[in-house]
Amino acid sequence: MSAVMLAVFSEYGVAERVRTQLVSDGFPTDRVELTASAEPGRAGLQPAPSAHARFKQYFRTLLSRPDEQQFVDALARRVEAGAATIAVHPRGTIETTRAADILEKAGAVEVIGHDLANQSAFEHAAASGEGYWVRHFMLDNPTGADCIYCRLFPGHKH
Repeated sequence: MSAVMLAVFSEYGVAERVRTQLVSDGFPTDRVELTASAEPGRAGLQPAPSAHARFKQYFRTLLSRPDEQQFVDALARRVEAGAATIAVHPRGTIETTRAADILEKAGAVEVIGHDLANQSAFEHAAASGEGYWVRHFMLDNPTGADCIYCRLFPGHKH
């Protein structure tokens, strides 16, 4: 399994807002997972006979090392009791730092890191600050043209 930061929140609503904040900050939706009794997410897809077993199986896929197994059952019990978790799959130090900052400021009760030292070299998928990332792709517009084609080819007339 890849690097993951798993944060525990006491309330589902807080975790839901954190998921939205992470996605708004630039993390792709497929790398931010919310797990709660009300919204089991990927844990709900696990082939197991009970909700507790599905949660355990899901957390076992995220926390696969032998020294992490102590957290698996505890996390499943906490989620069944009303807590919610956010799993973030960062790619590199910048994203790890940004995710940790967001999770900490949101009041995570606990944050567990898995394999954070062995991340792929992909960086900068998450924004380092607030604002729209698309502005970095726009071309300078000294002519005031209102379409991308006119900006690319300033001599062109409609």
